[in-house]
Amino acid sequence: MSSICPCHWQRGKELERGVCLVICNQGNIVKKFLENLGLVKYYDEMLTLHTVLQIDKNSVTDVPVQSLSDLPWLFLKRLMMLQRTARNVKCLSSDETEDSDCDDDHETESDCPQSVNPLDILTAVFLCSDSFLQQEMIMKMSMCQFAVPLLLPNSDNNQITLMLWAMRDIVKKYRPHSLLDPSRFVEERIVLSEMPLVSFVRLGRCNISKSEILNKLLSNPQQYTDIFVHFNMDCGNINKKISNGLVEMAWYLPCGNKNIDVFPEPVAIANLRGDIRDFETQYSFLCEASTVVFVFFESQLLDSELISVPSQKSTPQLFFVGDSINESIKATVRKIHLNKSNLIFKAEQNDADFVGKIQSKLQDVIKYNNYKTSVGHLAKTAQKLKILVDEDAEECQRAKASADGITSKINDIVQFKEEELPLQGGILMKLAKLEKEECRLTKVGNNNIEDYKNLLLMVKNNLRKDQCSKGMSATMSCFINAISTPERAYFLKWLRINLENCSHEVLPRLREMYKQKFQDISGSKTEIAELDKKISNSSLGVEHFIREMSQLYEAAVSLPEDALSRKQLEHLPKLCAQLLLDGFSLELVDGDSSNIPEKWITSVFSELNTLVQPKNKIMVVTVLGVQSSGKSTLLNTMFGVQFAVSSGRCTRGAFMQLIKVTEELAAELKCDYIVIIDTEGLKSPELAQLDNSYEHDNELATLVVGLSDVTIVNIAMENSTEMKDILQIIVHAFLRMKEIGKKHTCLFVHQNVADVSAHDSNMRDRKFLLEQLNEMTQAAAKMENKLEFKKFTDVINYDTETGDHYIPGLWHGNPPMAPVSIGYTESVYALKKHIMEIFRGYKPSDINDFLRWTKDLWTAVKYEKFIFSFRNSLVADAYMKLCTEYNTWDWTLRKQMHTWALEAETKILNYGKFDNSEECTIEDVHFHLIQKADIELSKGQNEIFDKIKLYYEQGEGHVELVESYQQDFINSAKSLKTELSNSIRIKLDAALSRRNGMMKVEGIKKTYMDTMEKKVLDLLKLCRENKSDMSDSMLDEAFEKMWQKTVRALPYISPQPQDIITRVLLHLRKNLESKGSSVAQSLDKVKDLNSYGQEKFNAKKDKKCFFKFIFPNYIQLVQEMSDNLIMDCWEFIKAKCQSKDDYDDTYIREILNMIDEKLKAHEDLKLKDDFELNLKLHICGFASREFQKIHIQFIEENNPRTALETFKETYRSDFIDLYSKQDQCQKKADEFMRKCLKPSVQKYMSEVLGPEMADEMIGEHSDIFSSRMAFQRFILKNLFDKKDFKSYLCLIISYETYVKDFICDKIREHFTAENRMIKLEEKLLKKVISEIIKAIEDTEMDPKINDIKGFIQDICRNLQKKLVIPRDIVDKISTLNNANPKKFAESLQYSVKDMDESLKESFQARNFESKIEHLQTKPMDVLFKHIQGCGKQCPFCKAPCEARGEVHATHFVSVHRPEGLGRYRFDDSKKLVTDVCSSLVLGDTHFKCHDTNDQWYPYKDYEKIYPDWQIDPDPNKESSDVYWKYVMAKFNDQFAEEYNAKPADIPSSWREIEEAEVEKSLLPCN
Repeated sequence: MSSICPCHWQRGKELERGVCLVICNQGNIVKKFLENLGLVKYYDEMLTLHTVLQIDKNSVTDVPVQSLSDLPWLFLKRLMMLQRTARNVKCLSSDETEDSDCDDDHETESDCPQSVNPLDILTAVFLCSDSFLQQEMIMKMSMCQFAVPLLLPNSDNNQITLMLWAMRDIVKKYRPHSLLDPSRFVEERIVLSEMPLVSFVRLGRCNISKSEILNKLLSNPQQYTDIFVHFNMDCGNINKKISNGLVEMAWYLPCGNKNIDVFPEPVAIANLRGDIRDFETQYSFLCEASTVVFVFFESQLLDSELISVPSQKSTPQLFFVGDSINESIKATVRKIHLNKSNLIFKAEQNDADFVGKIQSKLQDVIKYNNYKTSVGHLAKTAQKLKILVDEDAEECQRAKASADGITSKINDIVQFKEEELPLQGGILMKLAKLEKEECRLTKVGNNNIEDYKNLLLMVKNNLRKDQCSKGMSATMSCFINAISTPERAYFLKWLRINLENCSHEVLPRLREMYKQKFQDISGSKTEIAELDKKISNSSLGVEHFIREMSQLYEAAVSLPEDALSRKQLEHLPKLCAQLLLDGFSLELVDGDSSNIPEKWITSVFSELNTLVQPKNKIMVVTVLGVQSSGKSTLLNTMFGVQFAVSSGRCTRGAFMQLIKVTEELAAELKCDYIVIIDTEGLKSPELAQLDNSYEHDNELATLVVGLSDVTIVNIAMENSTEMKDILQIIVHAFLRMKEIGKKHTCLFVHQNVADVSAHDSNMRDRKFLLEQLNEMTQAAAKMENKLEFKKFTDVINYDTETGDHYIPGLWHGNPPMAPVSIGYTESVYALKKHIMEIFRGYKPSDINDFLRWTKDLWTAVKYEKFIFSFRNSLVADAYMKLCTEYNTWDWTLRKQMHTWALEAETKILNYGKFDNSEECTIEDVHFHLIQKADIELSKGQNEIFDKIKLYYEQGEGHVELVESYQQDFINSAKSLKTELSNSIRIKLDAALSRRNGMMKVEGIKKTYMDTMEKKVLDLLKLCRENKSDMSDSMLDEAFEKMWQKTVRALPYISPQPQDIITRVLLHLRKNLESKGSSVAQSLDKVKDLNSYGQEKFNAKKDKKCFFKFIFPNYIQLVQEMSDNLIMDCWEFIKAKCQSKDDYDDTYIREILNMIDEKLKAHEDLKLKDDFELNLKLHICGFASREFQKIHIQFIEENNPRTALETFKETYRSDFIDLYSKQDQCQKKADEFMRKCLKPSVQKYMSEVLGPEMADEMIGEHSDIFSSRMAFQRFILKNLFDKKDFKSYLCLIISYETYVKDFICDKIREHFTAENRMIKLEEKLLKKVISEIIKAIEDTEMDPKINDIKGFIQDICRNLQKKLVIPRDIVDKISTLNNANPKKFAESLQYSVKDMDESLKESFQARNFESKIEHLQTKPMDVLFKHIQGCGKQCPFCKAPCEARGEVHATHFVSVHRPEGLGRYRFDDSKKLVTDVCSSLVLGDTHFKCHDTNDQWYPYKDYEKIYPDWQIDPDPNKESSDVYWKYVMAKFNDQFAEEYNAKPADIPSSWREIEEAEVEKSLLPCN
């Protein structure tokens, strides 16, 4: 055997100096080259995997390479996506480079400033990458069947590095022919695989392309692969600048098929770039390590000066490969005694024969030489030659020691998990089952539900105590310490490597058996289930340690807050959050126990949010599909991530990773991170039945679909039949999401479809798939009782043209030597770009939203109710935000229309007083205003419609989640218009009636006053004609005679009193016309209402009026409802009494309408018509008598003669003043102010002050009045602070009364503080005073007005839009005066100022209650209407409905109460019930009441009895219902006494509820 001895180079001094110069120049060349590639800053900083995996514009676009600095990034982009074209990167201008005819290893390679040899790019990127990026690149290169760097040269510091760590992650699976069992295979890390190493080197220049020959040597003739870069590849002809000295390695791995395999056993191939004369160290390394070395030589260099034959060298065997043999070579061979068998010449052979010759020599050597090595063993050789080993870095070795310290304890995986990871396994399985049972209550049987739930809680607490008692194992302590160090990334990688090495001893065989059984149609399903269980038990990965961390934390947080062990573990979530940011996966769903550790996940995401905010916006991509269909590989290829990939059912549960989006692209996508969720494969129904995993798959699909913005449904063609069953699960999941408004896009990925025309040729298949999906949607909708969904596209964004992606198979050829298919990577890249386009049209969530979705979805999944009756916290928040917005719009329109209606009413009441009324009648004015009101209301309604539409379009506050409520809000706006329209019509009708009545009286009054004015003037004239001056007494006597004579002469005209009681009875008859004959007969017997309403209304007086079956508190509820209604009617009547207006029929119509609305709101009481008649007779009885009094009082006060008498003294005074020619300006001004302006201003203030007070309350106390739910929460907080039983009782049994009193108290509290009432009054007064002053000034400037009468009337005309001014008083003041208009104006301003002061004094003098009593519109009524809702109460616990407004499709309550608070008791024991209806609707218990005809009925079918109620399972069992449980536990005895029942058996856990828990439950987030 012959060899070249690298120690015996024969070189002269000139050569040595030349080498030194080359080395120095090379250092400069490296820096310069990196600078050209734009990588120089990474030479010291190091490029990280995290940076490379970031999604930027270039990662989703195909921008042409314009400069050299783009090349490294294009290489990395393609490599991360496993594209075989990764090394084919060049600038556009480099296409024009002329090729050379020389070999890829020649010194005469081409050079071009815009071209770079692929090996230089590779070397540059590796030099600038940290060890983890190097590791990832080598793994991806290996998958692409690229040769990978073994020895990496760096001529800048003259160092060489063995890339041992970088190769650690490569795992290969192959089947050598030496295996006795052909079904077996070998799966191991390539660095640990021992195999022959064959090296190929070059001596001098050679005309044979070494690398191209190598590619042919390692390739099957039918499957050529460019493993090594060679001269004929893109830019392979370009001079290498920094990659000479690079040693690449590749492996040939057999598949077990003799007809395909080139070599029967595995072989490692090393290839040195450059001339061995220049790279002594590398060559020495290869000679030490190799079984055989092939030297491609230049003929002139084969002489005695360069080759020696060592006497004791058994390895490596050398073969010399030349282009052709000549006499000179023959002579040299003879001279140095080379063995001819070690010489290989191509001569005239073609490449195939030449490669065959090399293969033959190589196979012979391998066959007879047993020397094998592994990359791991090469480290010692490298260290001996002073070659650096990347793995020798201190932090890497420290991390390895920590990982080895853990895995050295593993002898048996199952035993290790039980001893060192004790908190999972059996305990965790039990906890997971308990959590679901707490929600589903499937085993409650006949037990009391709250007692059963209490028992479950005790068992759960005991399991947590058991976990706490086990504590943290020594292994977990080491693990947590290790991930807390700077080298945690090394540690986790080492740990994963070690654990996989342990698992590889067991798992590959189990997975292969599983795969074979799974694919075998006739295989035993039981055996498959057993294998699946074995795989789970024998699996041990980093995720198990993180899972143990999560359980340590969950157990710790179950302890008191001040517990030492709890505080010691509070840092764990932050550690995990940092790992997520570092690119590690987080287990979202534990695949073994089918559980989400909520407290752990909550804390991790909270810490994550803290670490990244404000850049916390995310989009979510999830992949679902059948097991072993390539889901993880798809995500890894698309995003460059590292989800576990292996044969069999590998991924269990759901894992997520974060991918950073660069700031530039984040502005377009509106998100900062993309969350990738990988899930375990869904099982077929037959397999699922064996291990009950169908439920698990259904839960998992529902959860991840709910979390996703884009869901990829992965369909592998070989599993298409089974996929149909899986699709049913996924369709259900999409359907559930649709109902809560979460928008999703579904993309179907059809794998293993290789035809280039797949999209077109599969048109029929896509149509068939859509038909199946439509059928599944209809079936799912039927099961979920949502029949409105007919098509798959009704529930998901799916486009048959763009929603399907066809992806060829992963491998191009037969593994293990097959590279990744170009078609696969290109198709995945197209899918990635499509997903990014979808994201551009979506609104992202933030991390907190994602967390809340996760928790709420998981809660819904645990309840088995899934999503249809699912009101999670995000939905509740979105609903509350929309309610708050809508309430603002509602209040704005109410305010506008109140102001408008007040002006319209004033216009009618001032009709004909100061304007010419001949142009149109008062009826015309009324009709016009009614029309205008409708126009204004329509305009306001449309504005609300537009705001609702805009709110949904802008997508604020997750409004897409409450899409289903949009119609409810539209209906509310319509209802608001109807309500306001009716209110305004009643108001204007009443004004019309009042004005008509007053006009008749005013006409008579005017006649009387005109007559009296004429008589006074006649008397004045007569007195002045008398020559002698008359004294005051004489004038007085003359006036008295004239007055008496005139009054006696006036005709007595007075309105005749009407029988109001009879008119009320007529209206009552009309109201009850639609009722049955029995009501008509009873009503016929009523001749007079005087006898009705005299005593207190007694609801139980006639039980025949009630429904046949009544529950114990039925009568009491009816009585409470009746009492509240009667109180409201009395308040209405009192307000009419204070108005001093005449009775109008609108009064009784409004009262009857109030009764009808109240009875409609209490339809659940099922009151009979006879009861309605009795109640209406009672109310109409006392109302008619009060209305009769109002009418009589009005007639008396407005009797023309009586009115004239009230002016007598004024006439007398005016007469004397005129006679005496006294200045009347100030007197008349004071009179006008006192009798006209001041009463009108006071009347105006009484109209506007109430709504203004309500407006201020809404503005200042938005936390209370912004929405019904906010108000409800504040009420409960207020009650909790008071802790007064009577207050709780009043809220429960008399909700409306309590709420009105509460609002009244809040108004009093607000307006009595800081003189707010007086400030508001003065503010309104200032506004009206300024208008009065302006009216005076405007009139004063009018040149046409020259007398006092015109002056006053013009002022009144200017003020008639705001103030109702009595005409008769104006007429009186305007006559019998000698005032000068200008002087009168001046005097009037003084009078107005006096009025201002006087009113302000009255504000100070009157107390709050007195002011409220005299308001026409009470602020508490306005606010109650603002937040009252529909008034419906839960049929079981009597909690009030929280849906906004009066018009909505379903009633709901966010937190239900124990039913005992609603008076429910057990039939036999008479004890109050502790069950909560949100739990009862899940179980198999029954209820009976008057609605079920006193028959027992299942709670879970409550919707059949109460179809308009939606009672959701408690969404947060740990906090939401603690409030009412606390209340019932605290006041159990008092409630029992009040309800005439026995105290409830309070579960012990209720008594342990702390006040802090109750207060927390009242926070908005709950």
